[in-house]
Amino acid sequence: MARPEKHSLTLAGHRTSVSLEPEFWACFRQIAAEKDIPINALAAAIDADRGVERGLASAIRVFVLGHYMARAKAE
Repeated sequence: MARPEKHSLTLAGHRTSVSLEPEFWACFRQIAAEKDIPINALAAAIDADRGVERGLASAIRVFVLGHYMARAKAE
């Protein structure tokens, strides 16, 4: 895996930076495209559901992992 890359997202009208490995960014964008929603909207939904104990980058990684685990289980 490559080093994390920092990208800006807009959540509730505020800009924030998130560092994820390129592979996670690619998967995260793919999931947003599959759901036909902007990446910022998907990030905002994840942000709203995460607890205060988990950072946004970690919450996105867990979301991506859960998405593909659920898909694999359904197949």
